[in-house]
Amino acid sequence: MQRMHMMAVAVGVLFAGLIAGCGSGPALDKEPSTSAIRAAEEVGASSVPTASLYLQLAKEELDKAKGLATKGEKDRAGSMLLRAQADAELAVALSRGDADKTDATQAIERVRQLREENQLPHERK
Repeated sequence: MQRMHMMAVAVGVLFAGLIAGCGSGPALDKEPSTSAIRAAEEVGASSVPTASLYLQLAKEELDKAKGLATKGEKDRAGSMLLRAQADAELAVALSRGDADKTDATQAIERVRQLREENQLPHERK
């Protein structure tokens, strides 16, 4: 009889553990957001004013998502993670656009220098 009681308690504990484990739902995937933030940092978004703003927003949104997840607000946390990823990707795009603009400006300046050195005629406008 005592053995049956112990078995019933053990089954009850296992069942409660299963219910608690399933109730929490799947963990949020923060990797896309953190990867996008890391990419923005690597391309130098913090040194481009507009990109820096979106990078900062992405970091704040990631932190907020973590807080929401710990409160059990998975849907809102997931939405915040998507926003963080989008803002970080925008920071990357803005950084690359600024780098392209800088490269183009440097190329134009190099052409001017070559023309002056070789005294080539300027192009017509």
